[in-house]
Amino acid sequence: MSKRQESKYKINRRLGVNLWGRPKSPFNKREYGPGEHGQARRRKPSDFGIQLKAKQKLKGYYGNITEKQFRSTYEEAVRRRGDTIENLIGLLEQRLDAVVYRLKFVPTVFSARQFINHGHVSVNGQRVTIPSFRVREGDVIEVRERSREIPMVLEAIESPERDVPDYLDVDYGKMRGSFIRVPGFAEVPYPVQMEPNLVIEFYSR
Repeated sequence: MSKRQESKYKINRRLGVNLWGRPKSPFNKREYGPGEHGQARRRKPSDFGIQLKAKQKLKGYYGNITEKQFRSTYEEAVRRRGDTIENLIGLLEQRLDAVVYRLKFVPTVFSARQFINHGHVSVNGQRVTIPSFRVREGDVIEVRERSREIPMVLEAIESPERDVPDYLDVDYGKMRGSFIRVPGFAEVPYPVQMEPNLVIEFYSR
């Protein structure tokens, strides 16, 4: 089950964006923060506040990542050769829960974590129950045969809300997809503007 106890839609309103681009988000009707002080005039944020919000947005988008996991991902991105921003986004998109969500086997990134935890997904023929499992180029991700008629899965596949990005390939007839390559930041279909440069600034203070 999700470690997050708070409503995911409160995250939208707190951050001031429809983070996952969902039509049913209450933020579409109430573009202010949750709670009795949600409509109060907000002060101009500091540089730290802007960086923190950028970090919360990117971290929140992937649903259930703890601060420890997110910082660990950032530190690995720094250690790797190349651009830290591209490394960070690539590592986040290699998470199995992110890949299952991108392949549209589930409606939300939150349900992706639960779906994997419950043993409904295999990678290269082996059942994987760890949402943070890192998928590699060429890996085949499959909904296990006994799980293919779950209503949530069938509804997610038919949903017009999202498209499968070019760095993945999917065959819904066989309920399997493949991770073609690690995407660059510009390729990832975020429904809101992400600012990973500010996330780097936040952690490198």
